[in-house]
Amino acid sequence: MIRLKRGVMRVLGLGLYGSVSLVALSLNAQHAWAADPLDLGSVEATAAGDDGGEAQPGTAPYEAPTKAPLAAAQPTSVIDQHYIDQHSTPGSDYADIARISPSVWSVDPDGPGLMENQGLFIRGFSDGQYNVTFDGIPWGDSNDFTHHSTSYFMARDLGQVAVDRGPGTAETVGNATFGGTLAVDSKDPLAAQTFDAYGGAGSFGTWNLGGQADSGFVSKSGGTSMFLDAQAMGSDGYLTNEGQQRKNALLKVEQPIGDNTVLTFVTMQNQLHQNVGLGATKQQIQTLGSNWGLSSNPASQDYYGYNQDYIQSDFEYLGLKSDLGGGWTIDNKIYTYAYYHHGYNGLDPNGESVNGVDGNGVVLAQASDVPGQEMKMDYRSVGDIVRLNKQVSFGTLKTGLWYDRQTNSREQYEVDETAGQAITSIDRRMTDALDTIQPYGEVDWKALPGLTLTPGVKYAYFRRTLNATVNQGTGSSLDMSKVYARPLPSAAAHYDIASNWSAYAQVAKGFMAPNLNTFYTVSSNSPGSIKPQETWNYQAGSSYRSGKLTLSGDVYFIDFQNMIGKRTVDGNAEFFNQGGVYYKGVELESSYALTHGFSLYGNGSLNDARQKGTGQWIADAPAITAAYGLIYDKDGLYGSLLNKYVGARYGDTGQTQALDPFNQTDLSLGYTLPKAATNVAPIKAKFTVSNLFDHQGIISLAGYTGGANTPLYWTDPGRSFFFSLEIPM
Repeated sequence: MIRLKRGVMRVLGLGLYGSVSLVALSLNAQHAWAADPLDLGSVEATAAGDDGGEAQPGTAPYEAPTKAPLAAAQPTSVIDQHYIDQHSTPGSDYADIARISPSVWSVDPDGPGLMENQGLFIRGFSDGQYNVTFDGIPWGDSNDFTHHSTSYFMARDLGQVAVDRGPGTAETVGNATFGGTLAVDSKDPLAAQTFDAYGGAGSFGTWNLGGQADSGFVSKSGGTSMFLDAQAMGSDGYLTNEGQQRKNALLKVEQPIGDNTVLTFVTMQNQLHQNVGLGATKQQIQTLGSNWGLSSNPASQDYYGYNQDYIQSDFEYLGLKSDLGGGWTIDNKIYTYAYYHHGYNGLDPNGESVNGVDGNGVVLAQASDVPGQEMKMDYRSVGDIVRLNKQVSFGTLKTGLWYDRQTNSREQYEVDETAGQAITSIDRRMTDALDTIQPYGEVDWKALPGLTLTPGVKYAYFRRTLNATVNQGTGSSLDMSKVYARPLPSAAAHYDIASNWSAYAQVAKGFMAPNLNTFYTVSSNSPGSIKPQETWNYQAGSSYRSGKLTLSGDVYFIDFQNMIGKRTVDGNAEFFNQGGVYYKGVELESSYALTHGFSLYGNGSLNDARQKGTGQWIADAPAITAAYGLIYDKDGLYGSLLNKYVGARYGDTGQTQALDPFNQTDLSLGYTLPKAATNVAPIKAKFTVSNLFDHQGIISLAGYTGGANTPLYWTDPGRSFFFSLEIPM
């Protein structure tokens, strides 16, 4: 352990030393590089980036809700700031933005962004089986690689969301890249000095107030630019007694150093209080309504006062991008992020467990006393991601390293809610850590004019350490560590058929270390019995764009070995081995610019995800998804009518809990007033209707009750209206 900690400090020390040294180097050498300038904007120069060119207002690339970049080497849908600004509601987060993409669907039962997303699925992969990055930095819970959508970034602070439906090449780092990468990027500071006040209100008692200040380009400090966005929002939510109060602030600073280096600093702070249930039974939905969530009865385990969370989170990084001369470039980010969650819940909300006895069978003081649980999960990650590229005669040599260490403390106690949350027994008391190291190397080889071949390899190293005085699931002590490591080769080919038409093919190996949760019922004598999940991904596709048309399509096949399934019982995740799974499908997306400001948009997918041997469908994998609609954008007036269709699927394994297809149609209307002056931002007004046709049916299995294993469900939130106004000050 001491040796590992020293190694951690060496890695971070090298990252810090390298950043400082390169800043000094850039100051000394900036004049020598002046003849070879580098675009050092904050937007990542990746395959997921936009291609620009025809992306002017009124063109198909500009108006398309999603589009595939011409430079992509795998199926990718880019959602740009134009779409985000026009379609986000006061509480929207990255999950609400991403769901318009092919093969993607989500579960947002309390209204858009008004509850932590209860499921965002890509090709049937659930959260924890794909990667999420912020400005290129992988992040998430180390115990199961999932993400908390309402605890980090607000939609209005995002410049782009890219849904990469593939493992990427060797340079794509993260804990679960085989299911794809949801690449979330912050927006850039504005070129002009501005201050905008904004606010909104809508259904379910939803409101938000905030302001954004941009410094503009500050020449006296060498071109500094920054923005600060701070807001507060609240909502009662669609579900009964499941409200949310949230405060969020994000600061981004960019500082050029000479002509060839830029430093970027970002910090995000978020505070969240929410009342969250676990779903409702079919009987409750039928008798109490599709919006049944929590009750106002203090004698019940589903009382909203017993079911609440207090969450504080932050995310910071210091980035350096520099042209070192001689064809060398570097991109380095040192970062940290944290999540502090103190939660409370009734023992079996909306379930059958009786009062008077806690979850471990301890009899409470009175038979009417309400049993509950109190939990804490506090973690912080510290890491560094460095990328070094070298331009050579035949292409580009790429190498880099991602290192992350996340330390986590977790506690849960059974409590007597009636007796003021007096502790009655202990469920878990543990600390754990995950160290991840992923070095990589790859070559972009310009084999022929227009043809780029990209072979590469990444080495994925994970070390889990668990020290539990009371281990979850067993109640006994456990002190163990386990290392998992694999080389992950990849190969991609990209061919420019024409200047606006490209094709690609890709093959890559995927790997994910076992979740910490799978150790909860494993003794220290058999940690090796848990096998990592592994995949081979194969896909090919093509992308075309012009001013009138964007069109892309792809086919994919994924051979998944040792898939770990998950179901929720009494609010706790239970994991099991599903064996092998085959994923395959076809995906299409297109937009077409008509005339007089109108354009058409559509995407669709045919997806198949079944277990090997039995041929049974896995959970939450619809056979069909589609999105389509009409968009108008001209002379400051914007309007869109977009429908998302999600096909039939099963909520659990064994083709059980069949769920019907559903549609959700959203309307967005916006108007940008003419500028009062050239140096003044315009006034903007926006009106959105979510779920226009008021579908309120069951859309997802939420889990099972703890008492009788009764299924719990999430429904589609009913029709909702939101209005927002942004005014320059």
